[in-house]
Amino acid sequence: MRIETDFDLTNYNSYRIKAKCKKAYFPENEEDIISLYKDVNSFIVLGSGHNVILSKEYYEDRFMILNGNFENHLVDEKSYIIQADAGITMLQLSEIALESGLGGLEIFYDIPSSLGGAVVMNAGASGEEIKDLIIKVRYLDLADMKIKEIENKDIGFEYRNSFFQKHKDKVILKAWLQLYVKDKSLIKEKMETIKAQRWDKQPKEYPNAGSVFKRPKGHFVGPMIDELNLKGYTVGGAQVSKKHGGFIVNFDNATGQDVIRVIDHVKSKVFAKFGVELEVEQRII
Repeated sequence: MRIETDFDLTNYNSYRIKAKCKKAYFPENEEDIISLYKDVNSFIVLGSGHNVILSKEYYEDRFMILNGNFENHLVDEKSYIIQADAGITMLQLSEIALESGLGGLEIFYDIPSSLGGAVVMNAGASGEEIKDLIIKVRYLDLADMKIKEIENKDIGFEYRNSFFQKHKDKVILKAWLQLYVKDKSLIKEKMETIKAQRWDKQPKEYPNAGSVFKRPKGHFVGPMIDELNLKGYTVGGAQVSKKHGGFIVNFDNATGQDVIRVIDHVKSKVFAKFGVELEVEQRII
């Protein structure tokens, strides 16, 4: 297991916010994770670094990073089930499924997330969500330091929410996904179409962490921000994307506080105009 001191987190968060932590641990397997929690009962767990906002320049906290590590997987070609460690990215998983001629993960080809992060927030797009594929999840319960498994029906999946989002003391280790046989050319075609559509609409030219706000009932965030002329609103190096109002981009060395101030401004303006309380989808650390 790799351990780093005064570790630079800049390349480990998709906003590319400059930040450091006192210590960073890179576990390779379940045994590493269990041993870490036996020694220290509190870590900030960071997966692919997407959907998070680092609010500090320096963290005294210990970080457990699952990025380029803890990513083993196994494909069962008879049952069409993939089991994978929480640190594997959804990009990697979708490419593994393509190679195996298995459909179901195409929508995640261009959704930046680790598998663990995708389960926690029930990631998805265009009406498809990770909950549609999950069979069960294996996790470490910090309440009693036991490894447990939970089936789909008990995970309490909701729109961008789950049992794991509500219980921070449950650390996802592995998940099993049920896929299905599909022609490789059709899988590839869907993956490339989805990617092209996203790149056409989203501000990929600047570091960002994806959609900032959850979609409120009866409203769409983008049009509300458009009506308020908030595209381009800037604090420091953070800006409401001129391409898509639902995104905030780091266009000039933004700090986490820059991003948070932009969020607060947008929330206050939307509430004043529409009476809608926007809920932040991204995790502020």
